[in-house]
Amino acid sequence: MIKYIGSKRALVPEILALLARFDSVRTVLDLFSGTSRVGHACKRAGYRVLANDHNAYAHTLGVCYVEADREAVEDDARRVLSELRDLPGREGFFTRTYCKNARFFRPENGARVDAIRDALAELDPPRPLAQVLLTALMEAADRVDSTCGLQMAYLKSWAKRAYAPLDLRMPDVLPAVPHGPCEAHALDALDAARTLAADVAYVDPPYNQHSYLSNYHVWETLVRWDAPEVYGVAQKRVDCRTRKSPFNSKRRCGAALADVLGALQVPLVILSMSDEGYLSPAELRDMLAARGPVATFDHDFKRYVGAQIGIHSPQGEKVGSVGRLRNREHLLIAATELASPKTRDQVAAMAREGCGQLRLPSP
Repeated sequence: MIKYIGSKRALVPEILALLARFDSVRTVLDLFSGTSRVGHACKRAGYRVLANDHNAYAHTLGVCYVEADREAVEDDARRVLSELRDLPGREGFFTRTYCKNARFFRPENGARVDAIRDALAELDPPRPLAQVLLTALMEAADRVDSTCGLQMAYLKSWAKRAYAPLDLRMPDVLPAVPHGPCEAHALDALDAARTLAADVAYVDPPYNQHSYLSNYHVWETLVRWDAPEVYGVAQKRVDCRTRKSPFNSKRRCGAALADVLGALQVPLVILSMSDEGYLSPAELRDMLAARGPVATFDHDFKRYVGAQIGIHSPQGEKVGSVGRLRNREHLLIAATELASPKTRDQVAAMAREGCGQLRLPSP
C-alpha cells in the first residue's frame, strides 16, 4: 500500500484482537478509510467491510482493497496490467507538473504514468476493475517517488528509489467473505454515519491541522485525471484551498466528531486518535461515554519519517530541529445503547481491567 501518515499498520493486530472478543460482529464500518489498511485486514479476517472516504484516491483504494473480490477481477486485471506494462512513455500534464515544475518523480517515470493513465481513461473499465488498475498505478508511482512520504515537498536530491523504472504489480485483492458483499462509499463522514449499518464502526478521523487532501494531492489528481489548476512549490491542486474538513480545525473538530459519533447506528464503536491530535483522551472518552461503557488502551509508536529528520525549507535546507520521536495512539472501544446486554457487559469488564497497553490477550 502507499506510504501514508497516520497509517494504522501497527494497530491492526490490536483492532482485530478487539473485534475477535465479540462473537456478534459480522460487519465492520471503516468510516475514514484512507488507504483501507484496516478495512483490508478486517476483510482478510473474514468480516464484511463497509469502507468510506470522501477523497477520490482513498475511495479508489477502498474499492480495490475492500469492495473488489479477487475471483471476480483478478484475471482481467492481470491481463490489462500486462498490456499497460508495454506502453512507451508519453509526456503530459503529470510529467510537466510533478516531474519538471516539481520533482516528485523522475521525468521518465512521469511519462510512463501519463501514458498508462491516458490509456486507462480511454479504456474506461467498469467498477471495480477500474479501481484495481488505478491502485496498481498509484502504488507503482509511490514506489519510485522522491519524498519523505508526504506530497507537501520533495527531496533536494533524487531518492535512490526514484531511479527505478515504474513497475505495475497486481494489488493484493482479497477473495469474497461469507457474510455478504463488501462495499466502498465516498460519502461525507456524517452522512455515512447516518446511513450505513454495521455491527461495529471503526472511527479514525483526521486529528490535527494537516489535510490528507493536501498531503496526497498528487494521488487525487492521478485518480481524477482532471488537470487541475495548481499552485506553490508542491504544485498542489487549487481545491486544496477550498475543500476543508472540520476535523482539521481545532475550533470545529470536537463538535464534528461528536456529531459523527452521535449519528452512528451501531452497537460498538472503536475510536483511534494520536496524542498529536486536538482532542484529549478525556474528551474522547466523554463523547463515547454518553452512549455506554468505554474501555481505553494506549500504544506507543515511532513518528513518521519526515518528523524524524526534522524541518526543511522548500530548498532542502534544514530550518528546524527534531522534536519528539514517538507518539502515543489512543484506542477506545465503546458499547452504545444499541448493544446487547452481553456486549455492554463485555466492554464494562474490559474497562474494569484497566488495560493501559494494547497487547490484548487472545479471546
